[in-house]
Amino acid sequence: MSAFAPTTAPRVAIGAAALAVGGVLLFLTSPGTREVLRDADRRLLAVGAVTVAGYASAFYPAVARTGVAVSTTIALATAPILLGARARPVVTAVAVVGCATLVLGAGGARLDLLGVVLALVAGLSYAVYPVATGKLIAQGFPARAVVGTMFGGAALVVWPIPVVLGLSWLTTPGGLAVVAHLAIVTTFTAYLLFALGLRHTSAAAATTLTLAEPAVAALLGVVVLDEHLPPISWLGMAVLTAALFALTRESSTRTP
Repeated sequence: MSAFAPTTAPRVAIGAAALAVGGVLLFLTSPGTREVLRDADRRLLAVGAVTVAGYASAFYPAVARTGVAVSTTIALATAPILLGARARPVVTAVAVVGCATLVLGAGGARLDLLGVVLALVAGLSYAVYPVATGKLIAQGFPARAVVGTMFGGAALVVWPIPVVLGLSWLTTPGGLAVVAHLAIVTTFTAYLLFALGLRHTSAAAATTLTLAEPAVAALLGVVVLDEHLPPISWLGMAVLTAALFALTRESSTRTP
């Protein structure tokens, strides 16, 4: 979606602006944030806020430098590898291989060292955030309040970025539409649902399940945009779907 923003807009500013708006929305609409700020472990809250900010600040520049295919595969696969390899190594490995085959098989892959590093930073941040969130939820704090507090803190961390880099691009229809979409859909709605899911599943399972994102994006491209996927990508999607289905069944049998 950030590809539709004006070419003059720095990609890190796009991600930061979207997080600043979405984070404030989450904070203002989540009941119980005052109690979380008062009673929750400040270290976990700080870790959550910093890693959320780190993901948003690193992922969009990674996409600009090394392409959607490589950056998405690295960022989304890093978290399951770190969190799920010990708990469910076979399912995690199969899911990661399926995701890589789906995304990279479609072409458009290019390597840029800084872009790869930024994608790894985004993936590491994405791996830490659900752990901190899950611990606070397990301690009895409401999921919405925890997420709202962390994203409110992340908004405070990143808001200077677009201010320093310039906001002229945000006054254009394209810039405004992109930030609105990223803030409301991919930040506010998506992370609220992600937090609610953490009440019933582990951080490892949740991050592995997010590998479904490239599959959904690919299907939307085929159905809505009339794009073409090569056979290798369809094979990767089938492998990924089977792995996620197995993970879902395994998680449901463990949930009381």
